[in-house]
Amino acid sequence: MIRKVVSAAAIAAALLSLSTAAYAQCGGASWYGPGFNGKKAASGETFNENAMTAAHRSLPFGTKLRVTDQRTGRQIQVTINDRGPYIGGRIIDLSKAAAGQLGFRNRGTTSVCIEQI
Repeated sequence: MIRKVVSAAAIAAALLSLSTAAYAQCGGASWYGPGFNGKKAASGETFNENAMTAAHRSLPFGTKLRVTDQRTGRQIQVTINDRGPYIGGRIIDLSKAAAGQLGFRNRGTTSVCIEQI
């Protein structure tokens, strides 16, 4: 019988790679800002509608995401600093600035794919 000895460092590295595995999801996106600007986000930082930030229900604060608008192919990068959205079918709420960069601010919602970077 052959036994392989695995070091604690190897186990820790394997667990770390599992916890930082890439995340991807597609669904609806909306934006928010007016009425929230200057107030505390769920992360504890002050919400700035002009920053490239977003709200997600479960991703850790500080997570960086690439957001791709499925209609136009435009891509942006945002940082998760808040919780939401709380409307069915939506996977992310973007700041006013992020929605403007993607070009859907006037429509209010769009379809996106998000992936952790």
